[in-house]
Order: sequence, then C-alpha cells, then structure tokens
Amino acid sequence: MTHAKIKIDVPQPFLDHTHLPDEDGTFVKNFQEHPQSILLTDSIGAILQQRHPDGNYAIGQDSGIYWRQTEPPEKGAEAPDWFYVPNVPPLLDGEFRRSYCLWQEPTPPLIALEFASGDGTEELDKTPLSVSPDGKTTKPGKFWVYEQIIQIDYYGIYIVKTGNLQMYHLENNSYRQMSPNERGHYLIEPLGIELGKWEGFYQNQALSWLRWWDSEGNLLLTGAEGKEIEKARAEKETARAEAETARAEAETARGDRLANELEQERQARRSAIPQLLATGMSVEQVAQILSLTIEEVRKISGS
Repeated sequence: MTHAKIKIDVPQPFLDHTHLPDEDGTFVKNFQEHPQSILLTDSIGAILQQRHPDGNYAIGQDSGIYWRQTEPPEKGAEAPDWFYVPNVPPLLDGEFRRSYCLWQEPTPPLIALEFASGDGTEELDKTPLSVSPDGKTTKPGKFWVYEQIIQIDYYGIYIVKTGNLQMYHLENNSYRQMSPNERGHYLIEPLGIELGKWEGFYQNQALSWLRWWDSEGNLLLTGAEGKEIEKARAEKETARAEAETARAEAETARGDRLANELEQERQARRSAIPQLLATGMSVEQVAQILSLTIEEVRKISGS
C-alpha cells in the first residue's frame, strides 16, 4: 500500500486554547518526570528574567502543543515534557494558557525536552503524516512533527533508564545531532547556557538529572540552592567576624596583662629602693641594679 504525504492546511476558524483538551487522560510515565521539569524551570528563571525583562516568555511542562485540528482534538497535539517559548506574553488574552496553539501563537518553542521512560523509540519516530488512497491517516512520529511542522530549534531526548542524552539542532529545516563540548554539555546558543547531566540529590531522589550551566561551566542554581549557599556564606561571615572579635579581645586582654605585669614589676623596684639604700649603697648603685634612672631613685627615696 502506498502512502502519499499530505499538505497540511489549517482550517478556519480554529478552536483556541480555552476550548481544547489540556490533558489526554494518560498517567505520568515516571516519578522523575515532574521533579525534573521543576528543576529545569526553577534554575533557568534568573537567565530568562535577564533575557526577558518584560516577562514575555512561556514554559510548558507536559503541556500540549496543538499543530493541527483532528477529532478527537488531542490527536493533533504533542506534549513535550518541558519546553520554552521566547517572546510570548505570560498570559493569553488575560488567561493562563491551557495549551499552546500554533494557529493562535505562531512562535515555536526554542527548545523542547522529552524524558523517555522507554528506549527513545517514540521520541525518535520520524514517520511523516500521510494518508492512504482509502483515506486512512498515518499517525506522524514525534521527531517528524517537531522537526518538520513545529520546527523547534533544539530538541533533546533524555533516556531516563540509561542516562543517555541526545540533542538535536534544527539546521536548514532538518535536525542535526549535536556533539557535547569538553564538559559534556550542549550549548543552547540563543540563551548562552549549556544543558548537561548532573549527579545529585533533588526532591528526595539521588539520580542523574538534566541541569543548566552558564557558558563558563558554572551550575545554575535553584532558588533553594541559592538560599543554602547564601546561608552558608552568611554563617561563614558571622563565624569570621566572631573569630576576629575574639582575637581582638584576646589581644586586648594580653595587653592589659602585660601592662599589669610591668606595673607590678615597677612597684617592686620602687619598694626595693629604701632597702638597698639602707645597706649603704649609693643612689647610683641602686639605680644601676634596678634599671632605673638616678632621678627616679632620688625622687622615690626623697634624697
């Protein structure tokens, strides 16, 4: 049976995001999916605020991107586990998006990530949309939809079970697999940041997570991590200040002790003057023995 590729014509009028399903009734595929999305969103926030001081960007987490009208409607959508769209308002017509409709907002995501529970076959499916002579439509593969229809600039497939990350960049309307840099990261050039794997503990799970780094290889922190570092820095500064205060107090106490010892020694010398003079020593001899001046001896003895 032969299949002919069809041209996709968007019928009008099309439903908007408030009329389309915002879920397909399936379960989340693994317990890592939602924490992974939250980790990516939380740690990239500061970068996106710098890039979009007007706040015009959107992040989707397991949210539908509608690219064609079908029946049922969800068959005409793909739902990346995480994606970012630049230069779109945070609200659409004053409402939170329930989904992202390309016929309503033509700006495609800059990056989409899939957290594959299987071996990545579904995420790498390049089957094109086609119809047979009898009118039967072939379901297109996710890879093909992202590459040929939505045209997402950066597409990442993270196979959770093996920890394998594959990144693709759209070049001349075709995905080309990217190579990691010397740090094992993938540069997302428009944002000036890198995506890579990080071994660590997050939300009660010690796993290999996808994380962001800046172009110099510094890990982008979550809000909680930033607070912990700031807390540790503050505690370190407090400890340093306390140590400096203790050192100053110890130095003051040492100075007071030395002053007291010198005064006691001086008093002892003065007390010894009458006794030594009584033995018949001269003022000069007493001054020499006690390391005092002749004037001091004479003043104290009254001679």
